[in-house]
Amino acid sequence: MTERGRLTATYLGGYAAALVLTLAAFAAVRWPIAGAGPTLAIIMGLALVQLIVQLRCFLPVSVTQGSRITLLLVLFSSLVIALMVAGTLVVIFNLHARMM
Repeated sequence: MTERGRLTATYLGGYAAALVLTLAAFAAVRWPIAGAGPTLAIIMGLALVQLIVQLRCFLPVSVTQGSRITLLLVLFSSLVIALMVAGTLVVIFNLHARMM
């Protein structure tokens, strides 16, 4: 198989996996099989798998020597975003506690 054929197969497989995971998340909300807590856990699990599919199929991220810089860049960006979200939540909850 040529490089272009492999790339096309990876994109199509990623698209199919992303579509199935998205539809599964919508179905978990539309037709819940458990309470709110387990449904949230299912959605979070599907989101994690969706993230892995997106990174593997659509971004040039791998653990090979040539692509290590890209992987480190994605991990650092994720760390910065997580710190921003966590800081925002701390401020919001602190303000909420002070207002109540």
